[in-house]
Amino acid sequence: MNCIIIDDDTSARLIIRQLCKNSNLVVKEEFSSAVEAIKYLNSNSIDVAFLDIHMPTFSGFDFIKTLKTSLKVILTTSDKNFALEAFEFDCVVDYILKPVGIDRFNKSIKKLFNLPLAQLVNEENNEKPENIDFIFVNVDKRLVKIKIPEILLIEARGDYISIRTDKKSYVVHSTLKKIDSKLPSDSFLRIHRSYIINTSEIIDIEDNSVLINKHIIPISRSHKTELIKRLNLL
Repeated sequence: MNCIIIDDDTSARLIIRQLCKNSNLVVKEEFSSAVEAIKYLNSNSIDVAFLDIHMPTFSGFDFIKTLKTSLKVILTTSDKNFALEAFEFDCVVDYILKPVGIDRFNKSIKKLFNLPLAQLVNEENNEKPENIDFIFVNVDKRLVKIKIPEILLIEARGDYISIRTDKKSYVVHSTLKKIDSKLPSDSFLRIHRSYIINTSEIIDIEDNSVLINKHIIPISRSHKTELIKRLNLL
């Protein structure tokens, strides 16, 4: 697996390079500027980048926002205050605080090598993970655990989504597309451009709407056929 190191601190780059030598990572290049790294990625294929957050003129988060490839990112930083923000980006695999020690580095690499294989299997079979029964969401700077079977429906609200359970609703900065990729496809279905529902919670269907708990949810014409296929009709 090929990697690059992006950090304006020379000693930090040296430490990461040395740690990479003891793993199955091949360091192709290192950069003191995120802008130079972007130029390099425009003509080179790389699997993972070790990236510092705080750099002059162009931060690590600025770098991530420009990515147009499937590059995975391991953030290395002296600042512990951006962990929640970091994991809002799908490409971020891990968040390591400096100084980077060998044990913490190896733990991150283990996570990295496990990640692509799982993604590859799901993409090749066009399937979603079916064996995870919970998700964590960022609510008011806290990571809150929600049990997937307890989710009734998810509604899109601009740049946010509302995740509703029988007892509570959670407003999260995310998209329906992103959360849909984390839900088991055998029980969750998008029935409208603004709604995903838990099909096991359906009470009844009438015309172009479905009743879940006390919520009446519209069904778009383009999604109704798939919904009917899911039902265990007598």
